[in-house]
Order: sequence, then C-alpha cells, then structure tokens
Amino acid sequence: MAIVEDTETIHSPRSAGRRKMSLARREALWGMGFLTPWLIGMVIFTTIPIIASLALSFTNFNILHPEEFRFIGLDNYTRMWNELVNNGLVGQSLSVTFRFALMAVPLGIVLSLSLAILLNQKILAGKPLFRTLFFMPVQIPLVASTIVWGGFLNGSTGWLAQILRYFGLPSPNWFADPAWALQALVLMGIWGVGNMMLIFLAGLQGIPTELYEAVKVDGGGAWARFRHVTLPMISPVLFYNILISVIGVSQYFTQAYVIDRTGNGAPGGSTLFYNMNLYKEGWSYNNMGYASALAWLMMVIVVIAALMMFRSSARWVFYAGGDK
Repeated sequence: MAIVEDTETIHSPRSAGRRKMSLARREALWGMGFLTPWLIGMVIFTTIPIIASLALSFTNFNILHPEEFRFIGLDNYTRMWNELVNNGLVGQSLSVTFRFALMAVPLGIVLSLSLAILLNQKILAGKPLFRTLFFMPVQIPLVASTIVWGGFLNGSTGWLAQILRYFGLPSPNWFADPAWALQALVLMGIWGVGNMMLIFLAGLQGIPTELYEAVKVDGGGAWARFRHVTLPMISPVLFYNILISVIGVSQYFTQAYVIDRTGNGAPGGSTLFYNMNLYKEGWSYNNMGYASALAWLMMVIVVIAALMMFRSSARWVFYAGGDK
C-alpha cells in the first residue's frame, strides 16, 4: 500500500524560522513607518537647528548683513566669558535666573505636592471639581495670563492693592520696584502648578495602602507615614518634577518679556533673565552668532545640572522594581 505524504502539511524548522523572521521584520517595518513622521519632524525642527546654532556660534552672522558673514573662531565665547567674569549682561542675567530658580522651583514643588496630598484625601468632598480648578490655569495662554496678573498686581489700581488697602496694609509696587519684581514673577508662576500637582497625584494614588497600614500598626503618625512611605514611593515623580522645573526655569522668557515690554529687564534690570538677554542679542541687535553662543552656554549649564541630579538620584530616589 503506497503512503502518500501531504507536502503541504510538512513544515521544516527552517521554513518556520523564515516565516517567524518575516513577521518580526514586518512588525519592525510597521513600527518604523509610524515613527517616520516624528523622526522627520525631529530632524527638521530640532536636530538641524541645533547643529546650525552650534555652527553659527563660531561666526559673526548678522541677519541684516549676511554678506559680512565670516568665521571668527572663539571670539563669541571669549566675549561671553569676559561679560561673565566682569559682571556684564551675561553675569547679571544668569544671576537673575539663578535667584528666580532658587525661589520658584522649591516653592512650586512644595505647593504642588501639598495640593496633591490634600486632593488625595478620602474625606475631601468635591475632589474632581478642585482638581479641575487647580489645573485650569495651565490651559490659559501665557500672554493672556501674564496680562491678567499684571493688572492684578498693579501697585496703584490692582485688585490686590485695593484689598490690602481695605485692611489698612501697604501694597508693594510689584513691577515698578526692583525689590519686588522678581517675587511678583514667582507669585505669578505659582498659579500654574496644576500640571505638577496632577503628576504628584498620580504618584500618590499608586502607593499601596498596605504600607500606610503597616506604619499605623507600628504606631507611626501622619509625619511618619509621609516620611517613610509617601516620600520614598513618590521619589521618582519628585525627581521628574524637579528636573522639569529646572529645565522650565532655563527657558523662562514670556512672562518677564510681556511684563517688561522693553526687553531691558525693568525695573533696574531685576527681571533681566538670561533668555531676555539672548533674545535682545539675536533679534534686537541681530547678532545671531553671539546669540547662538549664549544659547549653547545655557544648554551646557542645564546638561551639567541634569547630570548632577541623575548622579545624586541614586541616593534618594527609590524604584519599586529595584532598578535605578
């Protein structure tokens, strides 16, 4: 009796491997296809401008006189260093930015974390409404919110000034007094902590309740629960928010520019942020080469700060999976 083999049902390991590799290759191609629009946008709008700014930082490129374009080596960086060590505009603008960061970053972190803890309590009624209200200012355009705050903090006709006078209290002339202008911008920034608050809230809701119960069993109070459970468990979220805040301060420009309207850091240079000086060099004086050098200095400072934070994170950031 003849035995007929069904060749269609016989599959060699080699052919199965080819089909498997073909499937993996198709999935990789589909993935690259979906990534292609983002990759094209990143190359055109991010990578190429970064490379171009680095190249321009070694030139005297003036947007109004492109015919005078020439390579000048490290002259822009030498000028920048001289202004830095001699407390010129570079040194002054870095000082303003650094002082603003020392006030705005810790205050924003503490306030957003406090609001997140408050809105995470089970005893608080109307939590969805309060979460929405705290997050809504983030959706308002910066220029519009800055104009509103400028009117609110006006030392003569502002709502805050009238409220303080009603109670017999003096009202600072916020944006006309060098001693108060920077604090006014910090106060303005607090209005937009809703984004960090939601991120903290997501981290708080991911903490297992068993950990809090264990602290209660051991006799620990609210402070013990916050110190030994809440802070360690949300430390990755805390690290992320601090890093994003530092990067945000390095890009701070719109609010100060809208309030000042002169670009000189009025009053008395107290709001001359680093990016305002960079903007003036590039778009008021048309020194694109020097402005590019200024941009790279800020980038180096931010990268160093980020590396220091990542280096120190091994000591205080706790990852539930055990990986750091």
